[in-house]
Amino acid sequence: MRADRDKVTRLLKTARGQIDGLMKMVDEDRYCMDISNQLMATQAILRTINRDILHAHLEGCVAQVMETDDSRRKIEEILHVMDKLAK
Repeated sequence: MRADRDKVTRLLKTARGQIDGLMKMVDEDRYCMDISNQLMATQAILRTINRDILHAHLEGCVAQVMETDDSRRKIEEILHVMDKLAK
């Protein structure tokens, strides 16, 4: 993996903590909107992690195997689309 391992690990631990908190909220029969908000926060972290990993993959692994002079432009196009999807 070429992504920033420390950042990915930190974010995954944060998401894990949020999931543990969500399980407790469900067990305590907390207000649905509070649970939903926490779910969305967790999903946002996971999307960020996925985006960072995919960026690193495209900038590293994919760039190495592309043989055209146009490879950087192609990678930037894909990264742009991924950024839109992650919002």
